[in-house]
Amino acid sequence: MASSHLNSTGVILAAGFGSRLAGTDTDTDLKPLTSVNGTPLIYRTIRSLKIAGCSKVVIVLGFGFEEIKKDILDSYTGDLPIEFAHNEHFDLSNGISVLAAEPFIEGNFILTMADHILSDAMMKLAQKHVPEPDGATLLVDYKVENIFDMEDATKVYSENGKIKSIGKEINDYNCIDTGVFVCTKSLLVEIRRVFEKKGDASLSDGVQALALKGKMNTLNIGDAFWQDVDTPEMLDHAEQMLSSEVSKV
Repeated sequence: MASSHLNSTGVILAAGFGSRLAGTDTDTDLKPLTSVNGTPLIYRTIRSLKIAGCSKVVIVLGFGFEEIKKDILDSYTGDLPIEFAHNEHFDLSNGISVLAAEPFIEGNFILTMADHILSDAMMKLAQKHVPEPDGATLLVDYKVENIFDMEDATKVYSENGKIKSIGKEINDYNCIDTGVFVCTKSLLVEIRRVFEKKGDASLSDGVQALALKGKMNTLNIGDAFWQDVDTPEMLDHAEQMLSSEVSKV
């Protein structure tokens, strides 16, 4: 089933400390502003959501809120409307950042992380995809042998296009979480439910809850390229990969 997301919201989670990347960019210690081949991560992600057809972007900030917000307001030259959500509890799990974006989300939304490099091919897949009613879809990578840092990766076991289990520690997996989700508001409902029970909630908690209902689907990215940028080594690898992608074109 295909359609475009011309009315959907793009959500970028960018609230964390990002301490493992500090010191890699002489201009900043803030992860979202860290440059990869000359372009800060956050601007790459905004561009990716534009390719995915989003009509606006909500950036959830926490650590370094004022500084990152000011940089984007001063430096962003694109035409996508940008709104800022403030997660004051950025020391908690990332589900709290998803909930911070809730007041800004209209209809279905595409959820991404500020520290993931996402190829255009992958975002075009997200643009065409419509999640099932009351469900969500995670873009996954079956090229397991190509994953740069397997220890850090979130692993997924998918069967017949449905997530059966997800987590960094699971031993039985057949694909990897790319950090791009095409969602209905049901994901927000599930995260909030966990938060109200425990006082904290991760995105994975919401995903697991939808998976238990058979409502959490997977979409294979095929040959498309992506890279998580969490450490200086990952940053180097991403820069090499991007250079080789450009030379292919």
